[in-house]
Amino acid sequence: MTGSSREFPPEASRTGPKVQALSPGLYLVATPIGNLRDITLRALDVLAAADRVLAEDTRVTKRLLDAHGVSAALQPYHDHNGERVRPAVLEALAAGEVVALVSDAGTPLVSDPGYKLVREVIEAGHEVIAIPGASAALAALCIAGLPTDCFTFAGFPPSKTAAREAWLARFSAVPGSLVFYEGASRLPAALTSMAKVFGDRPAAVCRELTKLHEEARRGGLDALAAHYEDAGAPKGEVVIVIAPAAPDIWDEARIDAALQEALQTQRVKDAAADIASKAGRPKRDIYARALALKDASG
Repeated sequence: MTGSSREFPPEASRTGPKVQALSPGLYLVATPIGNLRDITLRALDVLAAADRVLAEDTRVTKRLLDAHGVSAALQPYHDHNGERVRPAVLEALAAGEVVALVSDAGTPLVSDPGYKLVREVIEAGHEVIAIPGASAALAALCIAGLPTDCFTFAGFPPSKTAAREAWLARFSAVPGSLVFYEGASRLPAALTSMAKVFGDRPAAVCRELTKLHEEARRGGLDALAAHYEDAGAPKGEVVIVIAPAAPDIWDEARIDAALQEALQTQRVKDAAADIASKAGRPKRDIYARALALKDASG
């Protein structure tokens, strides 16, 4: 059915309040990262009611839908055919269709195709609606035992050692925990690079999340790198979570020592500005301390 909002079919009905018709738009539907029961009732409703479902691999999505008794019109959408498919999707949305986008596992656009489509749909003036659900990055972050109040998801590191280490260095000073995806075959090499770049920070390697052989191995990066170097690459999907860098504490003793060293080669004003910037302290306070140290030294 094209050109109007869709009612949910009887087989997609759920207990609770009556479900309303879907408005035309692009629905970003999260799917399970392993356990097929980790799909939301709302996601099943949307998939059953959509005019078309764009899937990274239609075979994977069909297995999911079959497991839940949902029938949908599947259409491939991935990096290789995106340029060709997007104009047709925009035409469908302009005609009033309900279009759903799924990836093979997890939340669309998170290290998966979809960004360009979402951008063009928004630019064309159509609605984009998130249907939240499973995410490997968030699942790993929750069980890693590392700070969760602030984190950065960085996706997949480069595969070559030199490029990987240069890329990782960009995240050395980023506040909060770091979350990376990695192919299992590259895990030993990736952990070795991470230990080299970040030092021996606490970390967790989370593997096969929500699946039968789910595992979370925790420890310092040095120990984790040594373990997988000896044990070899594991099987399955991998998420690496790394703790934030230790805070760079500038107490009074450290400030005084830094000022005394700087004053040997710099004017008071320049030394104070330099140390204030590094310590994150008000320049006027550091300037006053620098004057006091200079006077005390004669």
